[in-house]
Amino acid sequence: MLRLARLLQASLTMKIAIPIWNSRISPVFDVARKVLIIDVENGVEKGRYEHHLESTDLVARAAEIANLRIDVLICGAISRPLETMIMANGVKVIAQTCGEVEEVLEAYISGRLFTLEQFFMPGCWRQGKRWRHGRRFGNFSRM
Repeated sequence: MLRLARLLQASLTMKIAIPIWNSRISPVFDVARKVLIIDVENGVEKGRYEHHLESTDLVARAAEIANLRIDVLICGAISRPLETMIMANGVKVIAQTCGEVEEVLEAYISGRLFTLEQFFMPGCWRQGKRWRHGRRFGNFSRM
């Protein structure tokens, strides 16, 4: 937890994308229509804007995220092929996350996202790890 906060403070800038539906994280990234993009500098939010996702094709959607120069994608459910393509473009994917966007963002920036069970989608919390079909899920680590 403290390591994540230090990492965020040590890095100069970071671009976080969160798919949104009303004020919550969109439940399925593959069909989300827009993302909130937040620019963070030294652990402090510097700006934000909404981006309407143009593509529904998985390959095009992965390319669109890469073209936005996103560093971290915090999302709900995501198909394994799309997650793999996004990660191949150097984007850290934190999947199986749910909740109010502002609360999740604050928890991530403060380094508490991985420690608060309330942000894990139902069925994805077991022994301190996120799971999908009996395997550890997502490209994340407890920093």
